[in-house]
Amino acid sequence: MRSWRSYSSRTAARRLATIGIALAVVATCAREEKPRAESRGATSYLPVVVTEPLPTVIGRMKAEKPKLMKAQADLLAARYDLSNRAAKGVTMFRGKAVQEGVRAKLHGGATWDSLASMPPDEIREKDLFPRGFLPLPHPHQAEGGMLFPRFQIDELKKQENRDLTRFDLDFDLPDHLLPEFPAPIFLTTRPDLGDASQGKLVTIANYYELFNGILNPKQLEGLRLLVTPFPQQQFNQTEDRRSEAPSRGVACFDCHANGHTNAGTHLVGDIRPQEFRHRIDTPTLRGVNIQKIFASQRAMTSVEDFTEFEQRAAYFDGDPVIATKKGVNVLERGSQVHFMAEVQKLFDFPPAPKLRFDGKLDPGAASPAEARGQELFFGKAQCSVCHPAPYYTDGLMHNLRAERFYKPQLVNGRMASADGPIKTFPLRGVKESPPYLHDGRLLTLEDTVEFFNLVLETKLNAEEKSDLVAFLRAL
Repeated sequence: MRSWRSYSSRTAARRLATIGIALAVVATCAREEKPRAESRGATSYLPVVVTEPLPTVIGRMKAEKPKLMKAQADLLAARYDLSNRAAKGVTMFRGKAVQEGVRAKLHGGATWDSLASMPPDEIREKDLFPRGFLPLPHPHQAEGGMLFPRFQIDELKKQENRDLTRFDLDFDLPDHLLPEFPAPIFLTTRPDLGDASQGKLVTIANYYELFNGILNPKQLEGLRLLVTPFPQQQFNQTEDRRSEAPSRGVACFDCHANGHTNAGTHLVGDIRPQEFRHRIDTPTLRGVNIQKIFASQRAMTSVEDFTEFEQRAAYFDGDPVIATKKGVNVLERGSQVHFMAEVQKLFDFPPAPKLRFDGKLDPGAASPAEARGQELFFGKAQCSVCHPAPYYTDGLMHNLRAERFYKPQLVNGRMASADGPIKTFPLRGVKESPPYLHDGRLLTLEDTVEFFNLVLETKLNAEEKSDLVAFLRAL
């Protein structure tokens, strides 16, 4: 009897101990789950019913605007040298000066050479990674949305009496660091024309007179759709827009001006929560015909898919309920999407007179610095691993893992952490489309070379970096 009672007591004790361990594990899991749950965000859906009257919203956001813009201006000034320093004798196609020099600022007593000599974990632990190489936040990360340079806004008001001014925010980068405007248009089908835009911004008001007789009727219809305004998250008729007057919306060419880019910005629609969403530096449409994937991370496999997705979802932060409320433009795949995609595939890279048919330099036309830069590009600098000739893209996505160099941190509402794999953009005509990287954090080609010298750990010297920039300008 005593033996049975002793056995029962031991069994009960073991069961209680097991229950206690289980409860402890549950409690530990609960503690571990809490930060993960918080990092996921409260919801992915935007509120459909707006209870705050629009005049109140306008008043509140206008009052907040100076503080927001000052915070962004202070961030940019702390990160970069924003001065107007043109490279001598280097211009874009229509004559706009190309900016020169590394604009990202160093801190902590570091030099570019000392940084390049350090392993990533040392840079991370000493917090020496240049602030200008961190992800760039939207001027108001929590709000996001399309933002346009003033020159684009002014020209559209002049031509169409359509206003893309936001009452809550302004564009943040100075004009001299942006692409040429209006950008020239080069057509794969009519290279003899040179700039087919005749130096004008193509809009719904002039597309027909500019391209009738050059494009066929199907292509003309595709171009018409590309310059037609359609409702978008910030520019529409509803009470939760960000334009003072009800808006007809935005056109594809409001960002991809003349089939190129005006560096207009937005936040990607495919990431949540808000602080993890990447800022977008609008990419050029030049060379769409040779690309295999579209969008910086979504990896869509056709420009038709991308065109349809932009209208149905990306215009509205990826929220189909809000899209329906604001008047989504559902394009017909067999005609409208196809026509728009066909036109996009006609936009060619700008002429590069020093390049041969294979995309490499003509030895008789290249300067010594450009020739040395080309050798570096295909050799020590490792650029050609992702950017092979002739178009200087491999059509793939790559993860640079730049987060090796810095600790996760919240910067003006943007969580600077791992970016993940990013599409390899073509480098043909690269001097025509500053700023650089998918979010525009690199203001010049010199910044870009320094960034990749650090991230790829290639240890280029000053002369080699200068030669590499010379080669990139020749593309």
